[in-house]
Amino acid sequence: MPTFHDPLKDAAEASEALRGLAHASRVFDDPADTYAVFGDLVASVRSLRQVLDQLANTHLNHRDRAHDDDGDHLAGSDSVFAAADELHHAGTLLDQAQDRLDAAFSHSGRIAWHPEPVVSHEAPTDTAERRWVSVVFLQGEEADQVLDLIDRDGTDAAITHLVQWDFGEETTGAAMENGYVYDAPPTGALDRVVTEGDYALTYNPAMGHVSLLRQHTVPPDTELDDADVVPARQAIAGVGPLDTSTSHATRTAMQERSLRTSPAAQEDWFAGPARTPGPTGRGLSL
Repeated sequence: MPTFHDPLKDAAEASEALRGLAHASRVFDDPADTYAVFGDLVASVRSLRQVLDQLANTHLNHRDRAHDDDGDHLAGSDSVFAAADELHHAGTLLDQAQDRLDAAFSHSGRIAWHPEPVVSHEAPTDTAERRWVSVVFLQGEEADQVLDLIDRDGTDAAITHLVQWDFGEETTGAAMENGYVYDAPPTGALDRVVTEGDYALTYNPAMGHVSLLRQHTVPPDTELDDADVVPARQAIAGVGPLDTSTSHATRTAMQERSLRTSPAAQEDWFAGPARTPGPTGRGLSL
């Protein structure tokens, strides 16, 4: 517990608490908990800024007692001013860090964390089934642009942007033909998932990829080859029908179409992707 009067004990306790936080924050069971941690960190940075100023003032207020190891008061005074100057410079840099932290705190506050999707293992019924078809999958520089959009304007803006790659039945047909159909949105352990209506946005800032999927209703009288439906766990692992049933020529054509309709290929990143004649598929999957 803090003493509020003993700087030595309180400094040691603060150091130990931050070391514990560094260890505990490696994993969050609920990403919504990060918002509370943000608030505590903002308060901690403000307090640390005050500590730096008070350390500098203490040096200056007691400079008449400063000497070096040889008893030279002039040399000790020079070190006092140098230390105070460095402390004030550190405080200025800390102000910049606090501004960045405040901005991150604000962005985090606009995130509505949804529960992880639940994969149903119930046997199929006579009612219509819901499948997830891939609309678009981005990684690398293209994904970084969308991740920046999420940081700046939120996930709703990212979904609105990625919906431009959804061409309805054309996208659905291409996904079914090439096996980009899933029983649940494929997600990894660190992926973040946001759903809006029939769309599911999955993104991973650490791995640098973004994808958009859409729910598709399969009528009861429609035969859907089970080989074309990839379970989520297999999609995450990178295995499925595409590895065995899709020819190299088909995969190459899909990659070329993705490049032609990728955000990086457009002169204006926020402009809609240009459509090419003929029934071509627009979606890549995980």
